[in-house]
Amino acid sequence: MRDLLTGFKDFIARGNVIDLAVGIAIGTAFTAVVAGLLNGIINPLIAAIFGQPNISGVGQFTLNNADFSIGLFLQALLNFLIVAAAIYFLVVIPINKLQSLRKPAEEEAVEEALDEQVVLLTEIRDLLRSQAGSQPR
Repeated sequence: MRDLLTGFKDFIARGNVIDLAVGIAIGTAFTAVVAGLLNGIINPLIAAIFGQPNISGVGQFTLNNADFSIGLFLQALLNFLIVAAAIYFLVVIPINKLQSLRKPAEEEAVEEALDEQVVLLTEIRDLLRSQAGSQPR
């Protein structure tokens, strides 16, 4: 029983589980933002153009007692594109910009560390050579 609790504690304490929980919380909050964008701006714009609050009612027809709705597909597609655009412009682009700003500093630090290592290794090599050359054979 103790091993089960320890295993569970290790599982919960892993970074990827915590990252997943944070991602779900942020995703839920972001869903509210996108829903606000859709309901507050996009859908009223569609209503002004098409005379309906969304385009799911556009292109409805019945054929042999089967109901078809082109607008339902178009509304889902529009919602997907809006969510994808919002994620790209509000999340992906800023994160990429921050990473590009941080990357040169990290690369410079790595280069400095490598330069120091190369200098140290060169000194060690030269010392070994001078010691090997001064010893009788």
